[in-house]
Amino acid sequence: MLTPDELLTTTRSVRKRLDLTRDVPLELIRECLDIALQAPSGSNAQSWHWVVVTDASKRAAIASYYADSWERYIASGRSAGALYADDPERTAVQQRIGSSGQYLADHMAEVPVLVIPCIRAGSLGAGNQAGLWGSILPATWSFMLAARARGLGTAWTTLHLRHEAAISELLGIPEGIAQAALVPTAYYTGDTFKPAARQPLDEVLHVDTW
Repeated sequence: MLTPDELLTTTRSVRKRLDLTRDVPLELIRECLDIALQAPSGSNAQSWHWVVVTDASKRAAIASYYADSWERYIASGRSAGALYADDPERTAVQQRIGSSGQYLADHMAEVPVLVIPCIRAGSLGAGNQAGLWGSILPATWSFMLAARARGLGTAWTTLHLRHEAAISELLGIPEGIAQAALVPTAYYTGDTFKPAARQPLDEVLHVDTW
């Protein structure tokens, strides 16, 4: 059993280590989502919805849209693998992330479960949307933590949102419901996840003033 600290520091984005050969019981996904529903939401509105995609043809269609967005992302020159090119230590990490991202894009259709967290959004104006997204993103992270505790790997992705309208039509998501992420979910292989390298806290911590 993972301690809370272990769970929080070893829940990684899983891509190359997703087990694409093993089905995930829907009941296990429901269990994780039950926990996710305990997350906070603005005004306790609980305006979230969760689309769980297991149908092979729909997963393939979403994967096709994702692949198109991935190619555009790579071509932009701003992909994860292209960041910190002038820092030998960080560029090696970024290139590994880029490689695993490519793997996920190539194999998205094979991931047994795709979870799409959504929220009733109405009009997405230009104003501060922190309250809106803050009412679904914590719940999404809670789902990922609950999945990790149950031997499931997940990855947080949003590239599919370039084709959000088409995917909403594919899945019957009604107007006024916004997609927040795409979370491929599968059992993972191996169990050697560890805390990731991060900037030292003192480089990003500001007490009382910047």
